[in-house]
Amino acid sequence: MNTALLMLELQNDYFPNGRIPLEKSLDACAKAETVLLACREKKIPVIHIQHISTQPDATYLLPCTKGAEFYSTVHPIKNETVVKKHYPNSFKDTVLLNHLIKNQINHLVICGMMTQSAIDATVRAAYDLGFSCTVLHDACAARQLEFNHTAISAQNVHYAFLAALQPNYATVMSSEDFLQKSGARIQAVA
Repeated sequence: MNTALLMLELQNDYFPNGRIPLEKSLDACAKAETVLLACREKKIPVIHIQHISTQPDATYLLPCTKGAEFYSTVHPIKNETVVKKHYPNSFKDTVLLNHLIKNQINHLVICGMMTQSAIDATVRAAYDLGFSCTVLHDACAARQLEFNHTAISAQNVHYAFLAALQPNYATVMSSEDFLQKSGARIQAVA
């Protein structure tokens, strides 16, 4: 199985002082960073997905803003692929599918922001396109939602979306379990 790490929307606006900070975004990013470093060490391809909001009423991840830039600890390095997108689904109107096919990738390890949006939409699309997916639940973050005048905590949103993905669309596991299963060394991130 040819694997790639898909880092979704790890961008400044989702972190403290950003326009839409997510609950536990720093914790999730630290886990994503640990996986990123291990994948770099093992030469597993890394793809960074950057959302640029183009909707007229968008309030975050706006073009040419600091908020749309990648968070400093998980910034792409030379030879890592960056795919820009404008929709929650990372495949919609992007080069992602062609890139994966060209590089014979058939398994995606996915982490990032937001569980209820980009993570969910991308995993479901990947599954429909024939990819095997692993979602690292502790390397993803969500935000509180509201439905019918009822607040739904970020943790409940996170858990509900992950539960809906497993087992049909993805294997959901912790970043530590993934690293142990893949034989990658676990390096603590300071």
